[in-house]
Amino acid sequence: MKKTKENATKGGFHYYFQSKSGVIGAVLLFLMVAGSICAAFGWLPHNPLDQNVDHILKGPSGKFWFGTDQFGRDIFSRTLDGMRRSLTVSITSVSIAALIGIPLGILGGYLGRWFDVFVTRMSDALFAFPAILLALAIVSSLGTAWYDTAISIGIVYTPIFIRVARGPVLATKEADYIKVSRILGYSSPRILIKHILPNVTAPIVVQIALSLSWAILTESGLSFLGLGTQPPDASLGLMVSDAQSLAALAWWTLVFPSLFITIVVVGLNLVGDGLRDAWDPARRSS
Repeated sequence: MKKTKENATKGGFHYYFQSKSGVIGAVLLFLMVAGSICAAFGWLPHNPLDQNVDHILKGPSGKFWFGTDQFGRDIFSRTLDGMRRSLTVSITSVSIAALIGIPLGILGGYLGRWFDVFVTRMSDALFAFPAILLALAIVSSLGTAWYDTAISIGIVYTPIFIRVARGPVLATKEADYIKVSRILGYSSPRILIKHILPNVTAPIVVQIALSLSWAILTESGLSFLGLGTQPPDASLGLMVSDAQSLAALAWWTLVFPSLFITIVVVGLNLVGDGLRDAWDPARRSS
């Protein structure tokens, strides 16, 4: 009994680092974020925009770790700079989706009636469209700046957070301790913050990690189609698009940007798995 009580009081981070997938995901994500920070401060071997006709399509070497592209630009530097842009767009878009979707989901589930109907119908309408097609339609009308891409992806992922937040509220608001709180005269804001919100936190944290990976894939897809980051700026999706015709001649132009997309997406999904395990009540009480 004493051991169970001690385990129950341990923080989620303790359980997170007991998850092998969570640890691997954290390491992969740390490497990607560290590389992005280096790109943000200009700590790169070469300027990602510099062109050099003497080094066109050079293979990986000590000077150019990932080789060069058709304009003689360093692919390693451009890959890190592209990762920085992808992470910036994904973090911004998921923040937009969370800041809009979570309050709507919580209030819809708690208040019910016409407000809940409005929120659920709105999210159902957005869910009716495939995510990439809806993002294409929105970004086509807004523009191709990075913040336009972030807004488009944020709108697309808003209904996901509405559902993730609304479900636990519906299951919690009829609990006995919530009814007792109402009888004691506790205000709705106090009930929401003190009793409802803690029950919503766990699935939201996991959903944020997963949504970040989906947002990176969506941003890469939009850039691949020419509706995201525009040349000469670096973007992983745009680099993959440019490398299609060069893959047979210069494999490195395609492999390394694709590999970075894979690593960051896998890393974020593994982080999501680790967070899910850390917040699992069955595991925390064992």
